[in-house]
Amino acid sequence: MTTNTYYDVIIIGTGAGGGTLAYHLAPSGKKILILERGTFLPREKENWSALEVYQRERYHTQEQWYDVNNKSFRPAMNYWVGGNTKVYGAALLRLRERDFEQVEHKDGISLEWPLKYHDFEAYYTQAEQLYDVRGQAGVDPTEPTRSLPYSYPPVHHEPRMQELVNALQIAGLHPFNLPLGLKLNEVDKSLGNCIRCNTCDGFPCLTRGKADAEVNCIQPIRDYANITLLTEAKVTRLHTSPSGREVTQVEAQINGELQFFTGDIVVVSCGAINSAALLLRSHNDQHPDGLANSSNQVGRNLMKHICMAMVQLNTKINQSVYQKTIAISDFYWGEPDFPYPMGLIQNTGNVLADMLPAEVPALLAPLLRMRPGAELKTVADRTVGWWLQTEDLPDPENRVRVEGDRLYLNYKPNNLEASDRLAKRWVGILKKVDRAEHLVPFSLYPRNMMPLQSVGHQCGTCRFGEDPTNSVLDLNCRTHDVDNLYVVDGSFFPSSSAVNPTLTIIANSLRVGDLLLQRVNSPVRSPTSLRSRRSEV
Repeated sequence: MTTNTYYDVIIIGTGAGGGTLAYHLAPSGKKILILERGTFLPREKENWSALEVYQRERYHTQEQWYDVNNKSFRPAMNYWVGGNTKVYGAALLRLRERDFEQVEHKDGISLEWPLKYHDFEAYYTQAEQLYDVRGQAGVDPTEPTRSLPYSYPPVHHEPRMQELVNALQIAGLHPFNLPLGLKLNEVDKSLGNCIRCNTCDGFPCLTRGKADAEVNCIQPIRDYANITLLTEAKVTRLHTSPSGREVTQVEAQINGELQFFTGDIVVVSCGAINSAALLLRSHNDQHPDGLANSSNQVGRNLMKHICMAMVQLNTKINQSVYQKTIAISDFYWGEPDFPYPMGLIQNTGNVLADMLPAEVPALLAPLLRMRPGAELKTVADRTVGWWLQTEDLPDPENRVRVEGDRLYLNYKPNNLEASDRLAKRWVGILKKVDRAEHLVPFSLYPRNMMPLQSVGHQCGTCRFGEDPTNSVLDLNCRTHDVDNLYVVDGSFFPSSSAVNPTLTIIANSLRVGDLLLQRVNSPVRSPTSLRSRRSEV
C-alpha cells in the first residue's frame, strides 16, 4: 500500500468529460493527476476488421454486469485512454433549445434543465472547435441558434447518399449534413489524417483521423510538466475526512497494489454508469448509502436513448466509401397527428459483410431463403444503414446498483410508442422515395431496440440541480454533499433529449473547467482549509 504525492486536481477517467477537462486545465500549471483504468488502444490492423470489432468485440471490456434478473452480460464499454470516444461514430450535435425546457412526451415528461441553452452556447462553439466538428448551419430545421458558424465545412455526401438526399428533399423533408468530428480536409488531403474509410462508426481509427478524447485532448498535454497520466489505474474507492465533507484520498489498484492519492479537487469522469457505481461503492459512516447520496438519487434516472438500427436493402449497389453523412430532424418534435417528440434519424456507418452475422441476424434468414446462395458481401454491398434514436424519459427505477463486487443495471425502456412511430414513418418514407425492396429493423432485443449492453449514450445517473433533495450535483457539477468532489461526464443530464450526448458532455466539461480554474487559482488552496471554502464554486 502506497500513498503518493499531493495534486491540485485529480481527474478519474479520460473520455469526453475527463479528457476534455484535463486538456482545458493543463495550461494552468496546476499539478494534475489523470487516472485511467485502461491503457492506450493499440494501433493494429484489427482496428479495421469488422470481424474483430463487431463479431468478436475485440475492444470491449471482458467484465460482466448484471440485469434485474441477476443474469450476467458483457457491456459494450471501452476502457481505453479516450474512453468510449475511441470507437464512437463522431456525430457531434447540440441539444435543441427546447430540449432544455420541460417537454411533454407521449409517455411522460422530459425534465426542465436548471441551466438553459444560452448558458452552454459559447461552450458548444468551443467544443466544436476543439473536436474538429464539420457541419453546415441553416439547414437543420430544429437546430438551435449559433453565435458562430462551423469552423469547417460539412463532410460531403457521396453519390448514392446524395441521391437519397435529393429524393428526401423532393418528398418535402429537410435532410442535413450530419455534424462530424473528423480530421478531414477534402480539398487538401495532406492536411488531415482522416482518409474517409468505411470502418469509422464503431471502429477505432488506425490513422487517428477521428476526433476523440485521446487524440484531441490527452496526446497534446502528455508532455506538460504539471500533468501526470497513470494508465491501468482502476479507481476502486473514494475516502473522506471524518466529517464526510471532503474527499481526502483516492484509492486505485495499480499493478495489483492499492495506491492512494490526495488532492485538493477530485473529479469523477468514469461515464454515467461507472461514476455512479464508484460513488455507491465509496459508502462510509457519513455516507451510508453511497458517497454524495443523501438525496438517494445516485445511480437513478439512467437514460441511454431508445435506439434502433435499420438496414435498407436495395438491388442497387451502394458504392459509398463513407456513408454516415445524412441526418433528418423533421420528426424530432413530432408531426401534425402526433404532437409529441419522435426523435432523430441519421446514417450508420457502412454495413460491412462481417458485421451482418453479429448485427442483423434477422435480415439473413429470410433473405437467404429468398435468394439461396446469396453471399454476405453481395447483401452488404446493397445496403444503407440508418440509426433512429428517441428520447427515453428519466425514471428513478432505471438505475445503477452495486451489490458487493457486482454492478447491476435495472433498465426498462419507455417512450416506446414514439420510437415505434418514428420507425414505421421512416420505413414508409424510404419505400416511397427510394423504392427499397426490404427494410429490416434489427436487434438482439425485443421491439427491435438495442440490447441492454448497448450503453454508448448513457447519461443521467447523478443529475444536477438546485435542490439537494432531488439532485446529486449543484449547477457547477459539484456534489451537494462533498465540498471538493465533482462529476463531469454524462451523469449530470436531467433529461436525455434525442441527439447524441457527446458534444454536450464536452461543452459542459469546458464550462466546469472554467469554474475549476477560478477555484484552483483562489488564494486558499491548502487541503486543510477545505472547510473554509464550502461557499466557493
